[in-house]
Amino acid sequence: MPILQTYANVDPYTGVLTLSKIELIETIILDIPTIRGHVLSMATMRIQTAVLVQIKFSDGSVGIGEGTTIGGLSYGPESPEGIRSAIDTYIAPVLHGRCGNDVNGAIQCIDKSVKGNRIAKSAVECALWDALGKRLAVPVAQLFGGSVTSEMPVAWTLASGNSDTDIAEAQKMIAMRRHNIFKLKIGKRSVREDVAHVGRIKKAIGDEGSIRVDINQAWSLADARWGLKGLQDVGCELVEQPVQARDRMAMAELTSSYEIAVMADEALNGPEDALAVATDKAADVLAVKVAQSGGLKRASEVLAIGQAAGFGLYGGTMLETGLGTAAALQLFSTIETFRWGTELFGPLLLTADILAEPIVYQDFCVKLPVGPGIAAGLDPDKVAFYRRDRERTSIVI
Repeated sequence: MPILQTYANVDPYTGVLTLSKIELIETIILDIPTIRGHVLSMATMRIQTAVLVQIKFSDGSVGIGEGTTIGGLSYGPESPEGIRSAIDTYIAPVLHGRCGNDVNGAIQCIDKSVKGNRIAKSAVECALWDALGKRLAVPVAQLFGGSVTSEMPVAWTLASGNSDTDIAEAQKMIAMRRHNIFKLKIGKRSVREDVAHVGRIKKAIGDEGSIRVDINQAWSLADARWGLKGLQDVGCELVEQPVQARDRMAMAELTSSYEIAVMADEALNGPEDALAVATDKAADVLAVKVAQSGGLKRASEVLAIGQAAGFGLYGGTMLETGLGTAAALQLFSTIETFRWGTELFGPLLLTADILAEPIVYQDFCVKLPVGPGIAAGLDPDKVAFYRRDRERTSIVI
């Protein structure tokens, strides 16, 4: 008896996965307040907006996904409203009636019909993988070769903008054994002020925690030269995207000039960018984000390039809810070593968790959720409460 006969939606005589067609793709927008102001170089976030996607199939199965960006349009070219519009207007029509089991075929179909819009594509693709995993009764990690770890180190971002506040927050996290890796958002003040801010926090934390910074492209090359030297001197370990994403020559210069690690983030929008960064030696570390890469498949290709080129790897976030975080964990769990850990803390920054069973954070790590698909189910009451168009009666489940 073939082992596949134990799976759902598999023909018991042939062992072949039965046909399941895409019947309906629905999207909604959620607005969830953050627990505090999240200060970045280009915006201060007090609400995170997520686009949820639900795909229904002819066999009754359902897949869910998420598309989330940061700070509206201040971070990148996709807004929550644009993500939803791209899915409803352009992606959903070309997928209607297609075989739901052919995820790679769906990805190719979307790419032919829609240019760019990586976050929108990622949200839909996540829902496709989720449903396929559920039909096969296996986690999505299994569809990418299988998980090799059940937990990963997880960083916390200190982004109040106030040194004393950030120090108290970091010390609390260490005492709770929730985080001992801290990323500071800087770039709004002068380089001298930012370096002093980082230095005060590192001195207070000492060897109990690792300190990194994220500039979000705010510095010029001249500023970055002084900034990296100063950050290195005060004990900072890593600097993320100090200059404009398009300026790979500047990134290459900084990477080769200092001992402090330089990480590419906004410069990475899929495997093509990862290859260009590798060719130009424009980073030491790659911040791999599922949504920014264009989906789980493209993110897996970025990871493969990073491994082959000898980069350190870091599991990045777009500050997703638990849904997008669970999807990223499925993929990242298939990688043996994330040298620089992850920053999959998005659900903890929000005042409410929309998952029926929240992701577990413990002993400075984030735990891989267990179950079929992306192993995440939504709390329908929370979704209904935070959805932007509350007058609608249907909800994602």
